[in-house]
Amino acid sequence: MMTQALPYPLLQALVGDEEVGGLFSNEAELAALLQTEAALARGEAEVGLISAEAARRISEACGSFRADWPGLAAGLAQDGVIAPAFVKQLRTAVGEAHAKAVHLGATSQDIIDTALMLRLKQVVEIFGHRIDALTQALRALKDRDGATPLMAHTRMQQALAFTAAHKIDTWLQPLERHREALDALAPRLLVVQLGGPVGTRAELKGHGDAIADAVAEILGLNSAPSWHSQRDRIGEFASFLSLLSGTLGKIGQDIALMAQNEVGEVRLATGGGSSAMPHKSNPVPAEVLVTLARFNAGLLGTLHQALVHENERSGAAWTLEWMVLPRMVVATAAGLRSAQALVGGISFSTSNAGG
Repeated sequence: MMTQALPYPLLQALVGDEEVGGLFSNEAELAALLQTEAALARGEAEVGLISAEAARRISEACGSFRADWPGLAAGLAQDGVIAPAFVKQLRTAVGEAHAKAVHLGATSQDIIDTALMLRLKQVVEIFGHRIDALTQALRALKDRDGATPLMAHTRMQQALAFTAAHKIDTWLQPLERHREALDALAPRLLVVQLGGPVGTRAELKGHGDAIADAVAEILGLNSAPSWHSQRDRIGEFASFLSLLSGTLGKIGQDIALMAQNEVGEVRLATGGGSSAMPHKSNPVPAEVLVTLARFNAGLLGTLHQALVHENERSGAAWTLEWMVLPRMVVATAAGLRSAQALVGGISFSTSNAGG
């Protein structure tokens, strides 16, 4: 997954997220690959598949490894996956005496998928904190402005009177469900990948399950059977990302409509300027939430195409997943960050439109 999480660096100031985007950098992926290889060696040493000395040397080499980045890029272009070039460089760093113990019984997908899960574990933690902060901000807004009288709208027409508390509940309640869904999804998602060349673990000499359990414990992930071509975990996570983004987009759409001059149901603490009309204060954060929701909704269909793996592994489906998933994750992170800033800077007022 050695690609920028979002294109156009300048645009990332608007729709990117530095903290989460950094988890998909070349350096972050390499660090996760090295962490996985070191854990694999430790796990194999625990069951006697490789020597303790070999595991120690592999761990040392992983800790001091310096990548030949052009070599990794050339290997990725040739092999369609970074692992062969990476493992070759790591074996050189380990030294001839223990080179054969590196990556023993594993396949490229074992290392790359596990390294992805290490980074998604951090993503899940960040998302949990951000959803919590956003829900707290909405509850505070409801406590402060909830009694403000508003006009409800159905099908873009004035309907009946209600309050700001009713409006805020339509934003808050889905977020509470998303938080519960994230907690339920995380144990299924954050699992080790270890199957060997065709997913049978046969090359691990009857120790495959024990090694997978050991690697999971070392890395703080859950253990699971090999899931090389079973991408439902990734698909379910992508669905979660799209649903969460959609809820944030709903918030943004409502606020953009309510902030219109002729409606005036909310006031924004800050707004975007216009190059031609200096009197304007554009609801930029609200608009960004709508954009990101639509972006992720579109990418979800593309990501779900990557569920279709032919036989035991698909290079095409796997590459598609690498291209799409980081963008969805970063877009969701950007939405959570923008939503918290937006909610923290709005106040409700009685509608200008009348009854």
